Amino acid sequence: MSSSPDPTPPEEGRRPEHPPVTRIEDLAAAIGAELTAVGNEAPAGDTSVTGIDLRAQGIRPGDIFAALPGARAHGASFAAEALDRGAVAVLTDAEGCDLVAAVASGPVAVLVHPDPRSVLGAASATVYGHPSRRMRVVGITGTSGKTTTAYLVEAGLSAAGHVAGLVGTVETRIDGIRIPSALTTPEAPQLHALFAVMLERGVDTVVMEVSSHALALGRVDATDFDVGAFTNLSQDHLDFHKDFEDYFGAKARLFAHDSPVRAARAVVCVDDSWGERMAEVAATGRAGEDAVWTLGTAPGTPADWTVSDPTTDPDGAQDFTLTGPAGDGHRMSVALPGRYNVTNAALAAAICAAVGADLDAAIRGIATVSVPGRVERVERGQDFLAIVDYAHKPAALSAVVDTLRGSATGRIAVVVGAGGDRDRGKRPLMGEVAARGADLLIVTDDNPRSENAAAIRAAVLDGAWAVPGTERGDILEIGDRAAAIDAAVQWARPGDVVLVAGKGHETGQEIDGTKHPFDDREVLAASIDRRSTSGYDGHIPPAVGGPHHGGTA
Repeated sequence: MSSSPDPTPPEEGRRPEHPPVTRIEDLAAAIGAELTAVGNEAPAGDTSVTGIDLRAQGIRPGDIFAALPGARAHGASFAAEALDRGAVAVLTDAEGCDLVAAVASGPVAVLVHPDPRSVLGAASATVYGHPSRRMRVVGITGTSGKTTTAYLVEAGLSAAGHVAGLVGTVETRIDGIRIPSALTTPEAPQLHALFAVMLERGVDTVVMEVSSHALALGRVDATDFDVGAFTNLSQDHLDFHKDFEDYFGAKARLFAHDSPVRAARAVVCVDDSWGERMAEVAATGRAGEDAVWTLGTAPGTPADWTVSDPTTDPDGAQDFTLTGPAGDGHRMSVALPGRYNVTNAALAAAICAAVGADLDAAIRGIATVSVPGRVERVERGQDFLAIVDYAHKPAALSAVVDTLRGSATGRIAVVVGAGGDRDRGKRPLMGEVAARGADLLIVTDDNPRSENAAAIRAAVLDGAWAVPGTERGDILEIGDRAAAIDAAVQWARPGDVVLVAGKGHETGQEIDGTKHPFDDREVLAASIDRRSTSGYDGHIPPAVGGPHHGGTA
């Protein structure tokens, strides 16, 4: 495949058409910064700003440039470019102020703060007029299920008559217009600009995924959350967080009584011990019976919202009864397979109720949803089931494999790898859960990024080979992801399942700093088409013989 640099998402539609005008003195007072001026003829008091960005290349005329200290370079090193693009002021620290002074050819207003990142959210919210205060904002956090739940909530809100916005991993939707997402949660300047755009376009309720990185790094600072929701916690991001407690603590910022981004209300799934702990965190210091709602989907789990009588249709769609705090039962449907999607749908319904949406209407909307890259079928008229899923964590992969195993009449092939420059501890766990659930496991490349791809595959294979032979199927190693998908397709017989996991909705594969175009859904569809025209011979490379023997590279 051809290569291209990782593109920066387009800026069209990401800024309000009519931004408020903020006097620099008012901005300085709002964030507790010292207002000074550098350059020739230095009065700074008459400066006004209409936008903010922390990337010099994103600056527009009238913006303030947030020049933050970084691990490799100080943001103020790029001040000359920002000023050339029309920045009228700079937010930075004392070191950054000196760097700005060295390149300023004219008067430049500088807001100096000892920790400018800590006030970036407040600065961004102030510049855009605190738009999150004038809409309802729902934040969904947890390890798995954030994306699916966000889509379900958006659909439920829309069906109930709300004008909904979505901010998430797959996309941002503003009044129905799709914008690709670069991060699960954008940086604070982009986030508050999006809020301002949504407000301009009549959005009354925003549902957004909130990652642990966003909470730890302050990307959602100064966001007024009406409802915070928690899905679950399992191993992920331990390359960023020092341990599970640190990971939990980051998620808890959406609920803790001493957090500046604590949501006014909470809806917490208590199906695991982490959820039970999060419910306790959310309840601390709150008044009112409805301030915290719990959801339990396992039989007998004590909770405000409970699930009972689940059934599954032949196509994987599921029905169940959701019972609310008042004891009233609502029959619900969700088109997505997997017991975990019953949980996601129930959580979505409870969230809709928490923001005041008509619950019966929301339930009707939830029943219609499909989610890109989440248990997404690829249909090309073939006689086996082909699925693409984003599962890139051990618990998520185990859940989707178990789901498919429970509904499949034939065998299951799993094509999966692990990402480079990310949590290394989960790699053998990915191999273990895939090997236990698959009749054929093909370990391949995911996004190697800057790491050696073969070394990543070896770590996944170590976990796979650790499973006793009587408890697993065949194991292959095929580094080329397209070839790995093709091998699984050639292996499949009528009634079998081919699951391609790990990348889901992603449309690129990052190798050595370059993102190559690659969409699992397109590659899987093309492979099925080739099989339908060339015929099926059932041939695949022989399974590798054991640990460290290696297969097809």
